[in-house]
Amino acid sequence: MYIIRMKNCAFFARHGVLDEEETLGPRFYVDAALTVEPGRALVDDSIEDTVHYGIAFGVIEKIITGERRFLIEALALEVARSLTARFPQIKKAEITVRKPNAPVPGVLDHVEVTVAWPQ
Repeated sequence: MYIIRMKNCAFFARHGVLDEEETLGPRFYVDAALTVEPGRALVDDSIEDTVHYGIAFGVIEKIITGERRFLIEALALEVARSLTARFPQIKKAEITVRKPNAPVPGVLDHVEVTVAWPQ
């Protein structure tokens, strides 16, 4: 097994519970740690036998910029499930979604949730 990490993938999206979050739409950041069954990729240097991270980025982007979700937990799980469905060689997807400037009554850098699939 080996792990492909994609860090700080940034997307403008409109997720959240509050109406102004849908109106204003903050930037969201996604990290993906994909545990991959090596197959022949490490020996043959073949893109067909691994996870093409350009395609994986597109999968993440489609979900994060798509349908509005109230919870970033739901976003993270949908990303993890979609990546493992698209790439059968992924044995585990650990997805972190970060939301800067979350509407809380105080100062914080960001809120983040990490989900692993399958569990």
